[in-house]
Amino acid sequence: MVDRAKQYSNIKYSLEIAGIIYTFLLIFLFLKSGLSKNLASTLSIFSPGFLAGARHTMPLLLYLFIVSLGYYILNLPLNIYQSYILEHKFSLTTQSLGSWFKDQFKAGAISYVISLILVAAFYLILHYNPASWWLALSIFWIIFSIVLAKLLPIVIIPIFFKYKKLSDENLRVRVMKLAAKMKVKILDCFEIDFSKKTLKANAAFVGIGNTRRVILADTLKDKYSYDEIEVVLAHEFAHYQLKHLLKLVVVNSLSTLAIFYLIFRTNAYILNWFGLSSLNDLASLPVILIYFILFGIITQPLEAFISRSFERSADSLALETTGLKEAFISTMDKLAKQNLSDRSPHPIIKFFFFDHPPIDERIKMARSL
Repeated sequence: MVDRAKQYSNIKYSLEIAGIIYTFLLIFLFLKSGLSKNLASTLSIFSPGFLAGARHTMPLLLYLFIVSLGYYILNLPLNIYQSYILEHKFSLTTQSLGSWFKDQFKAGAISYVISLILVAAFYLILHYNPASWWLALSIFWIIFSIVLAKLLPIVIIPIFFKYKKLSDENLRVRVMKLAAKMKVKILDCFEIDFSKKTLKANAAFVGIGNTRRVILADTLKDKYSYDEIEVVLAHEFAHYQLKHLLKLVVVNSLSTLAIFYLIFRTNAYILNWFGLSSLNDLASLPVILIYFILFGIITQPLEAFISRSFERSADSLALETTGLKEAFISTMDKLAKQNLSDRSPHPIIKFFFFDHPPIDERIKMARSL
């Protein structure tokens, strides 16, 4: 099983790296070949004053749709292997190809709507506030991300999963008592039909304010003991108690400010290299994506390091609160087998990709307490 997990992880991370390189090359060629400029020029017939007002949004709607659809088609072989064939090869899902495509359509539609809102806000703010657009846009993106987090459990998750209040009343009472003990206010506990998409196990503490709730995957609820589920949720509640969610909002906000300020200060040099004159030009939109890809590559190790630090703290507090050391260890063993997790990855893989400490490290920490 360990060898199988290693094999799965090696393929998964190799594909992730290949995907980043492939996406970067596609965007680069799209810009350098002049295709972006030609497409934007063709679409300009719908509006000579692109996004100067609400009536001038048609070029953006069409440009974003055409580019998104083109990228999806070009990326489909890699996508279908990575998220469908590979998962079936390692017996991590029983989802049909038709169901997979249905989820792809849903995800694409949601992504398009969110992208449209964010990109439209970018051009509108850039048009009306050219001197400090980077600051105004950063504030908008930060607020928008918080709104999305609030809407996630009541709007987005139900599009992909059916979920209902937890049917096991004994488990529900136990979870609510744990939440009260850890001073966490939640709406209720819910279960989702995770097994229709994947055989992996998971649990989540999602939402903000009156949408905050616990969601248990049926793959976890049906295969783990009450003690094991309690220690998993104690870990999730620990993130809230230790204010990790707030700290992540701060970190992500600083990252948003940093990348938009970087674009503000340096975009003229990059645009000139691609034969473009201004960020206001719709053809320049892929340049923003290049910034995000490169910025993400540079900052990913730091973000992973911060996340691993938070996860260790949450593990410690969960064990301190529940005292369920053996349940924690058995849970880690089960999750490693069920999710085919790499228990002891190469340090470079851990440095770049692991936002949680590897399973063996988490077990070692628990045994040391």
